[in-house]
Amino acid sequence: MSEHVINLGHMLDIQFIRDHADVVRESQRKRSESVELVDEVLKFDAARRDALQGFEAARAEQKEIGKKVASAPADQKKALIAETKELSQKVSELKSAADTATEEYTTAMWKLSNVVEPEAPEGGEDDYIVVKKVGTPRDFAAEGFAPQDHLALGEGLGGIDTVRGAKVGGSRFFFLKRKLARLEMAMYNMALDQAEEHGFIPTVTPTLVRPEVMAGTGFLNSHSDEIYRLREPDDQYLVGTSEVALAGMHENEILDLSNGPIRYSGYSACYRREAGAAGKDTHGIIRVHQFYKVEMFVYCKPEEARDQHQQLLGMEQEMLGKVEVPYRIIDTAAGDLGSSAARKFDCEAWVPTQNRYRELTSTSNCTGYQARRLNIRYRDENGKTAPLATLNGTLATTRWLVAILENHQQQDGSVVIPQALRSYMGGLEVIEPLGKE
Repeated sequence: MSEHVINLGHMLDIQFIRDHADVVRESQRKRSESVELVDEVLKFDAARRDALQGFEAARAEQKEIGKKVASAPADQKKALIAETKELSQKVSELKSAADTATEEYTTAMWKLSNVVEPEAPEGGEDDYIVVKKVGTPRDFAAEGFAPQDHLALGEGLGGIDTVRGAKVGGSRFFFLKRKLARLEMAMYNMALDQAEEHGFIPTVTPTLVRPEVMAGTGFLNSHSDEIYRLREPDDQYLVGTSEVALAGMHENEILDLSNGPIRYSGYSACYRREAGAAGKDTHGIIRVHQFYKVEMFVYCKPEEARDQHQQLLGMEQEMLGKVEVPYRIIDTAAGDLGSSAARKFDCEAWVPTQNRYRELTSTSNCTGYQARRLNIRYRDENGKTAPLATLNGTLATTRWLVAILENHQQQDGSVVIPQALRSYMGGLEVIEPLGKE
């Protein structure tokens, strides 16, 4: 196993970049991002260290002369005071140079994406690897009818209203009503119950965050155009996932991980501008500006991150099993990873009317990337503080309704509620079309 996998906690540590520049360059190449940025970081790092060394040396000399002035004979004081003034000007100039060098270094460092795990496939959005498939898509032809899409079903159930959603909020907004509104809430309650059973602390999170938190999680890099921003008189961002708030919750803290990882499930509204999605998935509720989600978030020791990643993937599969939809797991290619993820697995459900799989969940191992940027640490076995690892994973979201409706529809337009969800729906087994209840 390569050294940068073993030392997951050191990713994007400047010392790691100095010692393993080729590893970071290779990661940037696999992401199709700037390889030259690594050399820029190293150049600015060297300039910063030289500037700081010059400033600190001059500052030490200034202090030494200051001590001499107090005890110097009267005939020497004038010369020493003149020398002090001259040195003071030099110190000021060196401090300014050091500040500039530090700012250039920090700007370059924050542009770097996380170092991808070596097993992550190369390529872009279409270069994923299918890890496995679960379940068999229904043969609607054999059942004697053509499936309706989720919007037609939702409208027939009186549960999805995109026309009035657009009237109120514009395109890509909708109302959920009647039993479908209850079905969505049932799904989230089931997700929160499952998470709590596995030791996750349930939370309802803020949906507005400070710029420092949004930047710290890595969302202001390549995907910044997807995020809603509130400007004057406020300066806040609307989150696209509760991952952001759950990561920011422990900013500038030292966490106690002696009893194992700290794990949260966060429920929140989520907002995405869907910039660049013009004409894509405009039908129905697959790609919308506002939705809801239950997100899992983990703080753990760096050496535990890979195991925790597999556990989050297992949690997602457990939920997908409960809603009884066929799905596949893909290993996302490096060029399609978010800047904070070192590795990401997606679970994609079969959508019958599209004759393809669509993403329902993703789980990412962010190693120490977010923790370093947000200054979140833990104490190791020697009592020393060190950056920890963070991970995230979707447990349920509005888009799941698409897969549930289409995969559980009946010829008369009714929808059978998955067995596991029925207790959350007051025992209801079938959602009937309007007029047939």
